Amino acid sequence: MKGVFVIQTAVPTRVVASKLARALIQKKLAACVHIAPQGTSIYRWKGKIEQSKEYLLTIKTSKKALPSALQILNTLHPYELPEILAIPVTKGFPAYIDWITKETIFGD
Repeated sequence: MKGVFVIQTAVPTRVVASKLARALIQKKLAACVHIAPQGTSIYRWKGKIEQSKEYLLTIKTSKKALPSALQILNTLHPYELPEILAIPVTKGFPAYIDWITKETIFGD
């Protein structure tokens, strides 16, 4: 299996979600970014239980593009402490995995 990752992050607005997605795609740091409809997050922050509406981004990238993708997300993300999780893909449809790899600038 080629080195492919799914990055997950959540943002407060559709505008921010689109901005992050377009930045990653334009720089060829992701093959695809799925923006899920607005949902509710409940979490503990600075000792208080909080609730926010957020958009969830699912970002598909190659292992080689991962460090640069994470850097862009960290730089452009509006949160003080953003959720940025990189999850390795251990199995997937081979043609889709190849497509992700080929569509990223650092693909194999």
